[in-house]
Amino acid sequence: MPGSTTLATRRNSRRYAADAGLLFVAAAFVLPLAWVLLSSVDPKADLKVKVPDGVTLDNFDAVLKPDITFTPLLNSLILCGGATLLTVVCAALAAYPLSRFRSRLNRPFLLTIIFATSLPITAIMVPVYALFVQVDLIDTMQGTIFFFAASQLPFAIWLMKNFMDGVPKELEEAAWTDGASSFQSLLRIVLPLMGPGVAVVTVFSFVMMWGNFFVPFMLLLTPDQMPASVSINDFFGNRGTVVYGQLAAFSIIYSTPVVLLYVLVARRLGGGFALGGAVKG
Repeated sequence: MPGSTTLATRRNSRRYAADAGLLFVAAAFVLPLAWVLLSSVDPKADLKVKVPDGVTLDNFDAVLKPDITFTPLLNSLILCGGATLLTVVCAALAAYPLSRFRSRLNRPFLLTIIFATSLPITAIMVPVYALFVQVDLIDTMQGTIFFFAASQLPFAIWLMKNFMDGVPKELEEAAWTDGASSFQSLLRIVLPLMGPGVAVVTVFSFVMMWGNFFVPFMLLLTPDQMPASVSINDFFGNRGTVVYGQLAAFSIIYSTPVVLLYVLVARRLGGGFALGGAVKG
């Protein structure tokens, strides 16, 4: 029938348009990754995505130096690892009463947290810089760790609270009956059961800090303390000259810790809260 044929044609047209849109989005993600991989082994790398005429590891040899890669990477691991650990611990302690105890202040507090996540980091850096100068935390690793953790904490609390709501309270009540305190039930029951949630908060916090350029650039002054997110700017030379091959090689090395972290916690991310049977019987 003509009507059904026209309807099928419209559906096919919409499907083709959707497929074309998805392919365009996929290309937007794949092309930069392809440029990084190909340029890292290209002796004559430029801004074009092309198969190199010859494969070389000279770009990696040039960047695998203590002052170029190893020291900045170590600084990044110290900053982001310490701040992530502090963020996860504080988020768990803050999310627990929000999840388990009801109060008229819970909703305003959560709304304040959500509002805090929308504040641009550039809007608060001037007063933060002045405060850090007054308390002698400027150009210190611990001061940058504290600010990293504070900037990620609002969203981490919100995430952790939502995951914590999925753990049945009956399991804690059974532990309380056996004499466990609230802190012991959080440590021994709630957190182990919400492993996927802790993994999500950990990966999200670490990734957001790992790629942050502005905060360490403002709060750290000594070149030896600069993380890799700031030292990558050294590959952009004067008058617009860029060593693209070394930049691509450094980018691959710089991305490796984040990829390894995701691989290590991937099995936790795939877990679920299949706890329904734990409260039956």
